Amino acid sequence: MRILHIISGLKRGGAETQLFRICKFDQDNDHIVVSLSNKQGYGDILEKLNVSVYALNFSSGRINISGLIKLYRIMKQLKPDVVQTWMNHADLIGGIIARIAGIKNIFWGVHQTILIKGKSKASTIMIVKLNAFLSNLIPNKIIYCAEKSREVHELIGFKKSKGVVIQNGYDINIFHQNDSLAKDFRDKLKIPQDAFIIGHVASYDPLKGQDTLIKSLSSLLKRKIKFIAILAGTNLDHLNNDLVTLLKDNGLSDNVHLLGIRDDILSIMNAIDLFLLSSISEAFPNVLNEAMLCGTPCLTTNVGDAALIVDKTGWIVEPGDSSAMADACVYALNEKEKNSEHWKNRKESCRKRIIENFSFEKMINKYKEIWTHNV
Repeated sequence: MRILHIISGLKRGGAETQLFRICKFDQDNDHIVVSLSNKQGYGDILEKLNVSVYALNFSSGRINISGLIKLYRIMKQLKPDVVQTWMNHADLIGGIIARIAGIKNIFWGVHQTILIKGKSKASTIMIVKLNAFLSNLIPNKIIYCAEKSREVHELIGFKKSKGVVIQNGYDINIFHQNDSLAKDFRDKLKIPQDAFIIGHVASYDPLKGQDTLIKSLSSLLKRKIKFIAILAGTNLDHLNNDLVTLLKDNGLSDNVHLLGIRDDILSIMNAIDLFLLSSISEAFPNVLNEAMLCGTPCLTTNVGDAALIVDKTGWIVEPGDSSAMADACVYALNEKEKNSEHWKNRKESCRKRIIENFSFEKMINKYKEIWTHNV
């Protein structure tokens, strides 16, 4: 089949990564990608895989008529068997234009869980409510990446009979345990090999709960716990004056490395001892799976399907609870130092958990099954 994917943008993130993996590894179908914004991120990589990528160049979430006309013409010219949209804006815009273009097989993709007033954009909240109203009219099926995401959206009004869950999938060969990478990464940052490193990979965003993360690290410092923290991702760098000031005010400047955007996530996940997810909203966080495939235990807030992913291999605390987060960090550190055999078994259980439950082969096969059986 010819599958036309429509996504809000191609900057590296959870939904974007899953789209990339489907285009790369599904050899049974012809995939074409339309970005509502530009090609930055996965665009060039997809084109090197001979996947056609179109950019509508909407700026700052603003819709332009020429872009809508271009999207309509792309659909009429390519005549896709299936239109698969990814995330709120693409669900709305791609779904409506596909219906106008006469395409019958439309599948929405929902990749977030809760929306929080004051932290989520007002425009995003409005679009989700509009999508809830249109969910009975536009998509054949609504594909959620997490059980929690489906539950929350159906409470908002998304059509229950159309909902299905396809959890994200991961390449177990790309993410793996590598002691050599871990050693080299620590050496480059001049971090002692025996230091306890807490890692956090995300974008700087209110929904990622970095305020709670910093409070928990400050608590560790006050308890005289020896640790190093690594923060990597968009705007987690020294150009972020607010973040730098917050770390300084909490006495953490010497304990925290701000790395910004990185292309060596495999090395980071291997070099750290504990991965920490502090979000107040997630659907199916990829970073937990990536860390666990590298044998790195995770401490996560109870958001989206995070608890389902981590299960008994790590620690789960409530969002915003910096005290519980700090306690879990201390527990992990003590286990690593005082019970090495238990720590080794925990690391092995992490990788095993993802291999057995969240491989990308399972994810791709589920997408193909839904596209085939609902057209």
